[in-house]
Amino acid sequence: MIVGIDLGTTNSLIAYYSDEGAKIIPNRLGKHLTPSIVGIDGDTVLVGETAKEYGMLYPDRVADVFKRSMGTERKYRLGEKELMAEELSAFVLKFLKEDAEKYLGESITEAVISVPAYFDEKRRKATKRAGELAGLTVERIISEPTAAAIAYGLYEKNKNTKFLVFDLGGGTFDVSILELFQNILEVRAVAGDNYLGGEDFTHVLERKFLEKNEIEEEKLTQKELAAIHFEAEKCKRKFTDADAVDIKCTIGSEEKQLHISLKEYEILCASLLEKIRKPVQRSLADAHIRLSEIDEIVLVGGGTRLPVIRSFIVKLFKKFPSANINPDEAVALGAAIQAAMKERREEVKEVILTDVCSFTLGTEVSIPRGNGQFESGHFFPIIERNTVIPASRTERLYTLHDNQEMIHVNVLQGESRFAENNLLLGALDIRVPKNKAGEEAVDVTYTYDINSLLEVEVKVVSNGEKKKVYIKGNENEMSMEQMKQRMEELSYLKIQPKDQEENRLLLLKGDRLYEESTGDERKLLEIWMNEFEAALATREHGVIADARRVFAKRLQEITDRMD
Repeated sequence: MIVGIDLGTTNSLIAYYSDEGAKIIPNRLGKHLTPSIVGIDGDTVLVGETAKEYGMLYPDRVADVFKRSMGTERKYRLGEKELMAEELSAFVLKFLKEDAEKYLGESITEAVISVPAYFDEKRRKATKRAGELAGLTVERIISEPTAAAIAYGLYEKNKNTKFLVFDLGGGTFDVSILELFQNILEVRAVAGDNYLGGEDFTHVLERKFLEKNEIEEEKLTQKELAAIHFEAEKCKRKFTDADAVDIKCTIGSEEKQLHISLKEYEILCASLLEKIRKPVQRSLADAHIRLSEIDEIVLVGGGTRLPVIRSFIVKLFKKFPSANINPDEAVALGAAIQAAMKERREEVKEVILTDVCSFTLGTEVSIPRGNGQFESGHFFPIIERNTVIPASRTERLYTLHDNQEMIHVNVLQGESRFAENNLLLGALDIRVPKNKAGEEAVDVTYTYDINSLLEVEVKVVSNGEKKKVYIKGNENEMSMEQMKQRMEELSYLKIQPKDQEENRLLLLKGDRLYEESTGDERKLLEIWMNEFEAALATREHGVIADARRVFAKRLQEITDRMD
């Protein structure tokens, strides 16, 4: 039997397909939700509720919210041991596997595991490795919104229907646009934030508690911090049935408290709610669908239970969302149905699932800067984000120097227009005949399938020589801090000190709009930004001032079209 697993940031679940449909498998404590928490007590590994309680006593020996670090080099210290996120996830998966085996009375070796739609290649690969460490053959990695759509029975609808899946988990946020036509469930667009989730709405209460009681966080012990987090999480959940809550916690020998109303809490959450709005707008723009064309809103993740979130959703979409299934369980149930489809169970109606590229795939190129000079390090998109897959795209690239003998193709994934800020998936070198600059060319073809397998083929146009590479993932990744630092350094190098702030602001705005755009609009932004940077390179005040006025007007036109 193949099981379905929702490996969540806050809680994880495992499900199977029975004669009565998809069912959640209760854990050894008889509960559906297993907290994604791992603790180390000597040589004993603790998982779930036990680890959560253990963490209240020994917070330095437990780890949680580690899903946010999947695919990175970050290590969590639990007592004397250091573990990576995929190793911690493996303990959770093994725990779920053991519970399923005891409940079903058979060995479990295969699973379909869900991931956020916005997980990049490295994070998906790390999730698969976590499954393998737990003794599972991972039959498929499925996007959480797609799994949720299956669970809601969307594949049983009889008409052409467009759905928006709003997935707010403990640590990640995804929004996906899906369209059903006959028996084809097609993902039209995905967007999201890997660092936004229900935990952030808990942190709002924690910060308010500290501020109200004039407590300096750095002076608190790990145990006191864990106690405040526990109480804040508990009070956040109380907002489901109450208009006001009280957070009470003993700090030192004195009991501190905070009384806060739901209205006050909504005001404190305003910045988080605004962060939710942007991925929603981006997904609709990428799918070329108006909000009014969405037939149904599907809620997924425990974070959608919060009244502040429900109220925001109704105001944003101007309609009430579907609520006919437990949002905590939707993903696991959908993964179980997908597992049954893979087993070709007769009782499961066959549905064809399509997906999209969550991130743009491209390569690195040099661009002209005038006077025969070129600037390297620019990103050249080949398969745009939210392209329905499987897909294949070809672009022709030319030699840069006289008598050039080799062309180096970096395979990149990301949205920044600078190559170094995107994820390096691999590389390929191919020899070309010596010739004048621009006289030799290669056709670079990217082919990407639903199993996250990328084929890169490079063909020399003049002699037909080909080289091909298959890419399944990458072991190198820059941190967000490194990306920001490098971007800032590059911006400072191009700008005169007296014009630094206003010119830098326009460049950053252009970078943001570039990441939010696709197709012709993205190409147009690239041209405009190159023109503006060429003006900056002249270091002539008049030229820069004129270019700045034109560039600002163009960016405003793009912004107005997006609003």
